[in-house]
Formats: sequence, structure tokens, C-alpha cells
Amino acid sequence: MRLYDSLGPNPQIVRTFAAEKGMSLAKVPIDIMAGENRGEAFRAINPMGQMPALSLDDGTVLTEVAAICEYLEECHPRPALVGGTPVERAETRMWVRRFDLGVLEPFMLGFRATVARDFFSPRMPLLSESAGGELMAHWAERLAFFDRLLDGRTFVCGARFTLADITLGVFLRFAPAAGVPLPDGLCWIPGWLDRLAARGTFDA
Repeated sequence: MRLYDSLGPNPQIVRTFAAEKGMSLAKVPIDIMAGENRGEAFRAINPMGQMPALSLDDGTVLTEVAAICEYLEECHPRPALVGGTPVERAETRMWVRRFDLGVLEPFMLGFRATVARDFFSPRMPLLSESAGGELMAHWAERLAFFDRLLDGRTFVCGARFTLADITLGVFLRFAPAAGVPLPDGLCWIPGWLDRLAARGTFDA
């Protein structure tokens, strides 16, 4: 099993998930700054040209972060980071989906079209800068909504640390490092991010 790995939040989610499982994945580094993920060699592995990708021993290649993490959970059920029961798994997936649609997707579309436009414009079609700005505003509003909704919880799914925490946590650590500060006025998220940092797996 080999993880095609690179800079960026999506590979970090998989690395953190594996670290929480105590798994050691063989890594194949891909230089996205040089556009290696868009070259023919990597597109033969993942035609989407996106990172990361997990190559299995039988030749199967898995892409998309949630699918990779769910596969690792199936192979190594403990500790359960998706869930140990149907209800727990459904709750985790519900939150991951909410974050994907409400936070991660608008952030990445807006980030590429605004803050990181010079880097991404030669690599892919982008929205207009004005549309990107609207998405960044939407991202901030949704994040503030989730901050209020999750207030009082230890983790996203209550006492359970899950893939939902990893998914959102990695992106919220990435945003300031990439030049996008978190919105002012957040109450729950700062303390939650401190709890995630204390785990020691978000720098895997």
C-alpha cells in the first residue's frame, strides 16, 4: 500500500487519519508546486490529477479523501474514527458532508480564485475574482454558523474524536498558514483547535 503524498490539506487529512490509527503508510512524494500531479505519469495513476491517491497491493487506486479514510477504517477498525455502530458512522458522515459542502468547497473555490489566483490560474479554470470573494464570504458565514452549532462539545461528534474533526481541523489549520485568517468572533473553534493540536497527529 502506497500513499501518493504532497503538500496541501487533503493529503494531510489522510496522514493524520493514519497517524491516529497508528498506521505507517509508505509514501511517494509528488511535487505539486512543480505541477507533477498534472503530468502524464501521475495522471496514469489518478486521471483527476488530484492529491492524494492510495495505491493498493492489488493495483487498485483509491482517490478522494473520505473514500481513502473509510478504506483505512475498514482495514483497521480500532480506534474507530468513522464509527463503531451504524448510528456513529452516519453521524460522522453527516458532519463530514456538511463541512465538505458548507466550508471546504466554498473555501477552496474562493481561495483559488482570490488569494492563490496567480498560482492556480495556469493550472485550472477558475471562477472570477468577484465570485471568489463571494464564496470566501459564504465560507466565513458557514463557519460562524457551525461554531455556534457546536458550542459546548468536546469534539464535533460530542465525546468522539472522528474523521469529521480531522477534515475540518486540517482545513482550519491550513487557512491561516495560506494567508486566510479565521473569521473574528469564533467561540468554540479556537479551543477545539487547541485540543486537536495537543493530539500531536495533525503534523504527521
